[in-house]
Amino acid sequence: MMYQPYDIEGATRPGRWLVTCDHATNTVPPFVNGGSLGLMDEDMNRHIAYDVGAAGVARALAVALDGPAILSNFSRLVIDPNRGEDDPTLLMKLYDGTIIPGNRHAGPEALQERLNRCHRPYHTALSELAARRTDTVILSVHSFTPRLKSGPPRPWHIGLLYAADERLARPLLARLRSEPDLCVGENEPYGGHLPGDAIARHAIAHERLNVLIELRNDLIETPAQQADWAARLAPILQESLAETGL
Repeated sequence: MMYQPYDIEGATRPGRWLVTCDHATNTVPPFVNGGSLGLMDEDMNRHIAYDVGAAGVARALAVALDGPAILSNFSRLVIDPNRGEDDPTLLMKLYDGTIIPGNRHAGPEALQERLNRCHRPYHTALSELAARRTDTVILSVHSFTPRLKSGPPRPWHIGLLYAADERLARPLLARLRSEPDLCVGENEPYGGHLPGDAIARHAIAHERLNVLIELRNDLIETPAQQADWAARLAPILQESLAETGL
């Protein structure tokens, strides 16, 4: 079977939500060092290789919101689809204290091949899905590790990332903070967006409503946890969208 750098689910669902999962898998395509980056399974199953649990949440949310989902099918260590093509962290050689052997000698030719066979096809497909309606709302689903090797514990259960466009993020933030059992981060554990990232490219550049959510990955390790979070978040997302009046 020919390698496909992304998966689309529910392409014909009519809803205005488009759910994206930029770091859905830890797949290393066969054309990259024979399908290996030279890391132990322990590292390939960590947050450095993909967003643990995010794909299950994204799929379930897309069903609940009656919209399509697009999920990457390559590890962020192969090439990061949530980075612009000129971003210096597009192809990482060191991440959270781990050296990536398969990227150590990756030069301009390897970068171009990964752009052409992974990064660009993913963004082309995402662009086509986003354009299927004039009122598309983009929901980007990510997860984060409870603690980086060199950092303090991260207390948030969920974080919202936004920068240039606050229209949906603001009511959603207020709604989530009304939940007494949630610790909600505002631009935590990361700040805003990067120039050329997926939201900047497919939402902000087209003035589409958008929000990026980050879930702590120890809370979404199992399919049951992923389903529970999606079931909880879907009505909150719909209520917040309605509140914008857009």
